[in-house]
Amino acid sequence: MAARTKTQRTCPKGHIYYKSSDCPTCPICEQEREPAAYFLSRLSAPARRALEANGVTTLEKLAELSEQEVLRFHGMGPASLPKLREALRAQGLTFRS
Repeated sequence: MAARTKTQRTCPKGHIYYKSSDCPTCPICEQEREPAAYFLSRLSAPARRALEANGVTTLEKLAELSEQEVLRFHGMGPASLPKLREALRAQGLTFRS
């Protein structure tokens, strides 16, 4: 498999970065961005973006979903579920059955 060539890009804020994928996300902006809720800060950037893109910015909103629904979000993987379960449990919540 051939390695993909990285291309130089500039985000709207003026950050210069290199990417080999079609993903438009600036890694510098992503590092600087503060998550809306603490539990989101414990997740990988793709998992955090997946939840935020689907309107899940609170544990209460997360508790309205089943694990299977969350796993269907683009960018969400099974490695994030233990962190989400723990965050819910700490607040006395669980995923919807």
